[in-house]
Amino acid sequence: MVEVIVFKFGGSILDSSEHIEKAAERVKDTCSKGVSVIVVVSALRGVTDSLILTARKANPNITAEMLDEVASMGERTSARLFAAALQGVGLDAVVVEPDSPYWPILTDSNHLDANPLYEETKKLVKERLKPLLEAGKVPVVCGFVGKTLDGKTTTLGRGGSDTTAVLLGSILRAKEVVLVKDVGKVFSSDPDKFSDAVPLTNLDSEEALALSVGGAKFLHYKALRYKVDGVPIRIASLDHEDKGTVIDGESLLNVDIEALDDPVTMITVVGNINGSHKAIGELLDTVYSAGGRVISMGSEPKSIVLYVLNGSKVLGRLHSWVVSTGFGKAVSSYDNLVMLTVKAPSMETSPGMVQRVTQPLARHAINVYGLITAGSSIRVFISMDDRDKALALLHQALMVSRQSR
Repeated sequence: MVEVIVFKFGGSILDSSEHIEKAAERVKDTCSKGVSVIVVVSALRGVTDSLILTARKANPNITAEMLDEVASMGERTSARLFAAALQGVGLDAVVVEPDSPYWPILTDSNHLDANPLYEETKKLVKERLKPLLEAGKVPVVCGFVGKTLDGKTTTLGRGGSDTTAVLLGSILRAKEVVLVKDVGKVFSSDPDKFSDAVPLTNLDSEEALALSVGGAKFLHYKALRYKVDGVPIRIASLDHEDKGTVIDGESLLNVDIEALDDPVTMITVVGNINGSHKAIGELLDTVYSAGGRVISMGSEPKSIVLYVLNGSKVLGRLHSWVVSTGFGKAVSSYDNLVMLTVKAPSMETSPGMVQRVTQPLARHAINVYGLITAGSSIRVFISMDDRDKALALLHQALMVSRQSR
């Protein structure tokens, strides 16, 4: 089986003929090693914003559907420019745009922020793109753009070209997806804000997703939704010697539902909570020194809720510490709970995910003792007696979400 690498070139990389030529040479060098290449391109820097601004000035009431048509022109132009550059270095490049017979990416009809239809796209990638690769051609695909089942142009929203590249890479089980950017690394924090920010050589899938959801700009979390096992994503620059940052690890494509095996105690500390970092640290130290382990927590102005393993060992000592130090007024607890975790990479772009989790439980009289969202996961605490029933209900309720990917 021929190896495939997906390259995505951002608009800032295609901002000069010199950079375009260098990118084309990078693709040629990869092809010379017997690797098939798909190229995904963004619009040139600033072009999409300019097109949308002009369109809105021309018609303040322009529809989202027409805006998608206008916005897609930036990528259509970039694809032609880059295909010409590839042909100039001797490669057989083919422009793949929504109006071409090779177009594979189908989406829902959520104009300006559409979501790919995974199974439908997978079928067309194998029918339309794979034959091009097998024939030795280099498809140059418009990033950011999609097409509905009834043939209307859509766009994928912020980070859409990265989404295109990761989606194609996952379907083709690519050797890697290389996202070529002007800053070809992920840093420990924004280097423009923190002088001691250091480059990272690797991240696992969940770490990358957490950073992205938290506001890091290296890759939009929507793209990470399509990350699969065995297909690493590399953030890199045009420099061949720069290895960049590799994102690898478990698939983020599906919704995962897990149940912790060990029973959980929910401990609530109430009163005029002394919220200093030192006091909260001492609270946690008290739990750990008593043989407990905090697996989650939440707070309000007059209470802190801890979800603890080995809670029976903790309560007496914790109560004594709370009362003697004046940290709070009283302690209460529920025993024999279980933590269910729903890992949902699409949570941020799928309104109603929390309701999808809680409503089937409520309909079947399963009480939720606590619920915490963190990044792309939802943690629900219920009675251990309801564990198996709740797992079955959640698998059933979230099946629609899995099938729609």
